[in-house]
Amino acid sequence: MTVLRSGSATDVGRVRTVNQDLPMEAPNLYAVADGMGGHVAGEVAARVAIDTLRSAFGRHPSVDGLREAVTEANVAVWQQGQTDSDLHGMGTTITALALVAGPDGRDVVALANVGDSRAYVYSGARMVQITDDHSLAEEKVRQGEMTPAEAAVHPHRHILTRALGVGSDVNVDLWELQVRTGDRLVLCSDGLSNEVDPQEMAAILAATPDPQGAAEALVARANEHGGNDNITVVVVDVLVGGRGETATVIAPLLGAAAGTAMVVASGTGAAAPPGPAPTTVTPATAVPPSGTPAPPSEPTDEITTMTPAVGGTAVAPTGVVRAVPPGAQGAPIATGTIAVIERPAGSLGPPIPQDEGWMARRRRLGVPRSVTFRVFLFVLLLIGVVVAAYAVVRWYATDNYYVTVDNQNRLVIYQGRPGGLMGFNPKVVETTGVTTATVRTDQLANLKANVEEPTLAAARQYIRNLQSAYAAQQLLLHPPPTTTVPTTVPPPTPTTKAPPGSPAVVPGTTTTPPPTTTTAA
Repeated sequence: MTVLRSGSATDVGRVRTVNQDLPMEAPNLYAVADGMGGHVAGEVAARVAIDTLRSAFGRHPSVDGLREAVTEANVAVWQQGQTDSDLHGMGTTITALALVAGPDGRDVVALANVGDSRAYVYSGARMVQITDDHSLAEEKVRQGEMTPAEAAVHPHRHILTRALGVGSDVNVDLWELQVRTGDRLVLCSDGLSNEVDPQEMAAILAATPDPQGAAEALVARANEHGGNDNITVVVVDVLVGGRGETATVIAPLLGAAAGTAMVVASGTGAAAPPGPAPTTVTPATAVPPSGTPAPPSEPTDEITTMTPAVGGTAVAPTGVVRAVPPGAQGAPIATGTIAVIERPAGSLGPPIPQDEGWMARRRRLGVPRSVTFRVFLFVLLLIGVVVAAYAVVRWYATDNYYVTVDNQNRLVIYQGRPGGLMGFNPKVVETTGVTTATVRTDQLANLKANVEEPTLAAARQYIRNLQSAYAAQQLLLHPPPTTTVPTTVPPPTPTTKAPPGSPAVVPGTTTTPPPTTTTAA
């Protein structure tokens, strides 16, 4: 059974006015969060992350549960930053460790990290940095583009490449530690690591056995060195370690060095685990003591492979680890060595197949799939929304016609919106033979300002109406001449007066004389 005891301290420092750091000590769970994002937002981000971490880990207290808890904390910070405009852009680092049961029933310490807060192990008078800073300067150190001394004073050393709350998803570095009695684990914000080098930290830990006193002494030393940032420290002592442990084993599970375990040698005269002789290397994250000039540019030996603790295949490290000659300027501050040795198969877990594929490795480490059915549905829905939006905009931009005048004073019919809309420009569908010379002058201003019509037929009818109006105007202004036809009146017909006793004769009629009767004698 492993027994832990802890102490913590935090301080605003001597430059800042608000403390955005937050430590946490809970049963079997310890963490440090360093918030960022404005006067209040950093405090909120750290508080949300710590509270979510505690709650989520309580539901699943395991190595993988710690990773899931950090992922859940990231989502909580991200969502609160999106819903509250005053907190938009906030974020926080987090370094957390938890005492959990390993797969073989033994107690192990799970360690998770996102950002540039750090975790150290003080074992056998050696101070070793476990975590890698997720900052722009440290990334360059790991890629061999910069020395640790240059990174310590680089202007971009505070620019983070990873933090909680800056995105809906985050990559979490994860370790599994097998600790022994007497080990001391230190979690701290960069307010300590930027002011106090690991050699000083080791001296303070060696002189202060009480974890609470050690945490307070580390914070006080950082303030003595300037206190340029908030300072937070959690010290966790291993009062009783794992059964039969003779060395502290650091096994990365997720991160740049996943699959390569480190064993911190147990001290002078201590028996090393069986196997080949260890390779002594300088920790890639070691920082030279304060005030130490940068190391000279003399040639150094480069170690390009390490023997993994799991399996038996040599693994190339991320970046170049340089071996520094003893006593050279800028030598590592760790007083001992980190031994990377070959361990028997199964001592740290099942053997890893040499032909293990990328997907198999992700499943073995418990990394969730990046593309799930939900993600597929979301992408499909997003594509549907984009296509629908495109169709609506295109319909609106082209479902219109307008009549205007071109540079040759001809009436032209366009399809689209005048001036275009979101990349959909109007196009000419008909150039008429009608010119402005046959349009009433009071209609020209409307034409030049574009006359919109709902359909092509309506646009054509509008042009015909213009022509009819012009023709009517011209008829009023220039009426046709009037022609007079002469009329001839016939002379009056003379009237003959009939003798008395004769029948009246009506003009225009023929009078038949009465028949004459002759009597024969």
